[in-house]
This record gives sequence, C-alpha cells and structure tokens, in this order.
Amino acid sequence: MNDNRKRLQDHLGAVKEGNRRFENAFQGVTRMILERPIEKVVVNGKTTYDFAIFRQGKKHIIGMYDELNSFVSYVKDAAEGGSSKEMAFVLVGEPGNGKTFFVDFLCMKYRDFLSQEKNRKYTFRFINIDKLEGYGRLKVIESQTYEDPMILAMNLFEDPDETKKYLGEKAGFDDEEIARLYENYRPLGACSGYIWNDIRAQTGGDIDDMLKFVEIVPVPLTESLGTITGKYPAKDKITSSAVDLLGEESIQRLLHITDTNNPYRFDLRRGALARVAGGGIHFSDEIYKNKKDLVQVYLGVIQNRTIEIDGYKWPIDSLIIATSNNNEFYRFLAEKEEAPIVDRCRICYVSHNTNYKLQKDLTAYAIGSEARTTLTKEKLHQDPNLNYAASVAVVLTRLPRSEKLTPIETMKLAAGEVAGEKSIKTLAEVIDTLNQDPEITNRFGQKGLGQRNLGRALQLLIESSETNEGECMFAYDIFKALERVVLDYVSEANDRIKYLEDLKTAKGLYRERIMTEMFNAYMDEPFAIRKDVMNYVNMIIGIDAESLGPDKMWKYKDPQTGELKALKIDERFIKSVEERLQLKTEEQRETFRTSIRKIYGQKISVDPNYDFMDNLELVKAVTDVRLKSDIAGAGSLIGALANRTNEENQKLYDRMIETMLDKLGYCRTCAQKTIEYFCTQEDEQ
Repeated sequence: MNDNRKRLQDHLGAVKEGNRRFENAFQGVTRMILERPIEKVVVNGKTTYDFAIFRQGKKHIIGMYDELNSFVSYVKDAAEGGSSKEMAFVLVGEPGNGKTFFVDFLCMKYRDFLSQEKNRKYTFRFINIDKLEGYGRLKVIESQTYEDPMILAMNLFEDPDETKKYLGEKAGFDDEEIARLYENYRPLGACSGYIWNDIRAQTGGDIDDMLKFVEIVPVPLTESLGTITGKYPAKDKITSSAVDLLGEESIQRLLHITDTNNPYRFDLRRGALARVAGGGIHFSDEIYKNKKDLVQVYLGVIQNRTIEIDGYKWPIDSLIIATSNNNEFYRFLAEKEEAPIVDRCRICYVSHNTNYKLQKDLTAYAIGSEARTTLTKEKLHQDPNLNYAASVAVVLTRLPRSEKLTPIETMKLAAGEVAGEKSIKTLAEVIDTLNQDPEITNRFGQKGLGQRNLGRALQLLIESSETNEGECMFAYDIFKALERVVLDYVSEANDRIKYLEDLKTAKGLYRERIMTEMFNAYMDEPFAIRKDVMNYVNMIIGIDAESLGPDKMWKYKDPQTGELKALKIDERFIKSVEERLQLKTEEQRETFRTSIRKIYGQKISVDPNYDFMDNLELVKAVTDVRLKSDIAGAGSLIGALANRTNEENQKLYDRMIETMLDKLGYCRTCAQKTIEYFCTQEDEQ
C-alpha cells in the first residue's frame, strides 16, 4: 500500500469515493452471495433459490438447498438490522452430512472475496507510541480487534456532534452518508479508546497532531493466522478455558506498561474471537460439546457482540457460525438451565442429501479424483456402474419409510424423476407429515448412511483382495462393503434392519441397470436401449396420426436435432412392451399411453434431450422384450452367455466383451464379472 494511502484522511476519501468499503460482517457476506447469479429451482415439489457462489470451484457444495436458503435469509436479515444480528447460526445434524464442509467452503469464499482490492478490510495502528508516557519501549500498537478505520473516524472527538461536523467538513460526507455510516457505529475498544485519550492529552486535543499517530493498514488474510476466518474446535474439559476465546493478561506487556489501569495489558489476540472481530467469521465447531462456562462466554459474545474482560469491553463485528451433532444438541437441550443460549441461536437442521443424481457428485468426491492404484502399484480401474450403485445404496438408507410411497418411488421423486402414477405432490405431503415430528431424526433425510460411511465402504472395497487381484473396483462389491459398514458402525438395531433392506432394494436397481448395459453390449452400441425406449414413445405418439399410411410409416420432427425422421410403427413391439408392463386390457394400455404422451409434452418443452431413461418400468420392459425375444438360436441372451460350449455362443461372448471394453468403459475384470452376475438369477425383483 502506498504511503499516501496510510493516513486516515485518505482512507475517508477512498470510502467517500466508493473505492473502499465500510460494512459489517453480515453486509459483506450478504453482498458476496447476492452479487453472484441466483436461480429458481424446484426441490421436492417446492420452489426455492439456488445461489451460484456455492456451486463454484472444483470441490463445491452439492444440494443443501434448504440449508443454504436458511443461511442466506439469516445473514440478509442481520445485514438489514433484524433480530438475526444478535444470534449465532448453528447447523445441527448427523455426522458426515456436510456441516463443517459448508462452513469451511463459506470461509474460503469469504477470504477470496476480501482479497479483491475493492472489498479489502482495513484496520489502524497507533505509531510513535514511544513519544507517550507509560508505554516503555512499545513503538507501534495495532488495534487488537482489527477495528475498521471508520470506527476510529466516528470516535475522533468525545462529542459525537463534533465528530459528525468533522466528517462533513473535512471528509466531505453529506448528512445522509453520515447517517448511513452511523448505522454501523460502535465505540472504540477499551485499549484503542484508552490510547486515543492518551494521544489527545499529549497533543492538547489538536486533531491534526493526533492523526499523526495513526496509520491505516490492511487486515492480514492468512488463513493459518486465524484472522478474518477463525475456527475454535471444542476441546476437553481440562484443557479448554475462556482464555482460548477472549485472551488474557500479558506478562510481556506488563513489563512495558506502567499504568496498571491500561487495558492494553490484556492480549486479546491470544483468543480466537479478537482475530475475527473486524468483520470476520468465527466458526465454533461442536459448540455444545464445550463446558458450561465456555458456553456462557459464547452467550455474552453472541448477544452483546463484545469481548469482556474484568469489566473492560471491546465491541466486535463477527458472524458466528457453529455446528453440533444431534446427540450433543439433545443432551444440551435436556439441561433446562441452558435455554438462554439455544434462544440466542438460529438452529438449522441439516439433512443428508436425498437426491441420488446429486449424490453421484458426492460419491465422486468420496472415490477421489486422483488415479487409484493397487497395493502392488498397478493401475486400479473403476467399474462404470460403481458410482451409480454406491449413490443409490446410500440415498435409499436416508429415505424414511412411508405408506404412500415405496422406497424406489420416493427416491425417484426426490431426484425430480417420474415415478409411475405418483406425483411430486405426494412426496411433498410425505415430507410435510414427517417434518411435523418433534423427534428430529425421524424427519425427511435426517437419518441414514452419511458421507463418512460411504468413504469407509470405499476404503473397504479398495483394501479387499478381490479388488487388488482383479485391479478393478467392481460395482457389486460395494454392497458387501456397505453391509460391513452397517454392521460395524450402526448401533441401533432398527436402523440396521432398515439399512440392510435398503441395500437389497439397491441391488435390485443395480440388477436392472446391468440388464440395460448387457443389451447395449449385445447391440454393440452404448445407447441402444435409449434408442429403443424413444422408438416405443414415438410409436405410441404416431400410432393415431392421421397421416399414417397402410405401410405404417410415420414422419416426425426430432426435438433434439430438429430433423425430419421416418419411423415404422411396429404394433407387435408395442404390444410386447405393454404386456411386460402387465397392461392386459385395451383400457389399461390406453391409460398408460396417455400418461406417456402427457409426460412427453411436459418434459420435451423444457428439456429437448429428455429420454425417458428415468422411467425404470418402461426401460425394464423394453429391455426384456429385446433381450428375451430378439436373440435367434438361443433361448435367451442369458442362456447363450452361460452356455459357451458351442462356437456361436463363444463368439457372441467375445464380441460383447469387446464392446464393453471399447465402447462402454469396462476393463476385462469388471466386464467378465458383470456378465457372470447377469447370468445368475440374483437380486431379480
């Protein structure tokens, strides 16, 4: 920073021109979030907002729509002077659902935001202190709580009216601007106020001489110093003390300071709060694990936003965010005398991610982006179905049972997909009913296998001898690993039973995905089944067309490419698919066709690439028809692959393996294991 910008007068000019900012922590965080794009999204049948800032970067936040909306409305309310500014924001939830990740991500974004020149935070320090009496060899004293230079500017004179007059005449602020500045007014901290009075006495109250003792400096943004964003993890009962938060008397300073009343004898930077007191974020990890006297300290800090030691006060400007797991929170609530602290907290219950499509990104985080190797340093391949199998399995454990919806219907609706006759409205009703339960863990998405459990399962998968021998993370093995995790880490019997049931359901879904993969491999084309599903959909749309001739050829415009296409309507194929769907009567068939046409009309207008692949019943029916009836010579593909005694079947097997290796992303191990699994009758639903 240039020397000519180190004077308070220059800083006032920069704020007046808008080159520097004077805002509190809430206003800064709110501006950071709302300056980026905001989108409207529908989650579980309700419209909510999605904030672009949380979706940027290599490892960003996934899901958490309700929690992010709660947080943004909390900081916005506090920034506008609402009751939230006297509260802390506490994230409560099961372990491994992203609470700490969210706070760390927010802190990282806030530091990036403040590192931009126009957003940078400044503070002041007193120089030439050795010219004052009673400070020994101390030459420079920095504001201990990183007070903004504008706080000093609003406390220049003992008379507030005189200060306002000075700001108007010397700095050029008009009455409206001064009124806006004073919305964030707070007195100087005890030591800054004390030293400023000493300077006043030394200079005889001449403001120009007084300001020669002041120098403006930027607040350091180094993460490891704990400035601007600081974390205080809960420690055990013996080693933790209020000193860790507030600071303590410094023996070193007492060697220099002669006046024992001088509050600068307290070293506030020894505590975690002073370092984030200049518009920073204080993160208290597992706040309710702290012993009572520390929680009482938090109560004072949250409510009054001051650090108080021996009657001395230092006003602070911090956004206080905390986390807690359910068990600690319940234990804390049970102690009725601790009610005031909970009263001062905005509690946000964090649920697990329940959207299996979004879970794919979270699973990718757990698998890791680095190239994996076996214990013998060979390259470790990842089965193309591994992510799907793991994501579906963990999401199913997080979905509560309901009489209105089956687990698969709930899973599909939560991911915004079609679930037969059931609508998103049904899911919204189920969620509303569950969320009325006073027992938090019974609410939607509050219980289940978290991200850490998924990480453990993947570790078990990678360390197993099968994985190392085959040099491949085979998808079906993740179910065994997850079962192990459930048995080892889930202590409640009822939860264990439910999770093991959910894993069975997940295996059934994996089975259906394998059927599709096998058909694609058989057809020697990655998207063969998708093409057939869309053919069925287009056939039932074209079957009633007026332009349909006796040759049953129908011309239509492809919404994806805009090209005109011709399609021969094969009534036998349509009928076979509908028989597989258990549609026996003409009426049932017509009702189903109408529902498909309706979905087509709704989806294609929004997403021209919509392909009905989320309609599992339809995909399964089309796959069955093609797999079990289209293979001449062998009773079925399963028979042909299982019985490779004749040359023709061996050729088919080799060709399919080749397709899986070249076009579908398999390696030899998982290709063979997948075909082997396909040939068994396991997990058929």
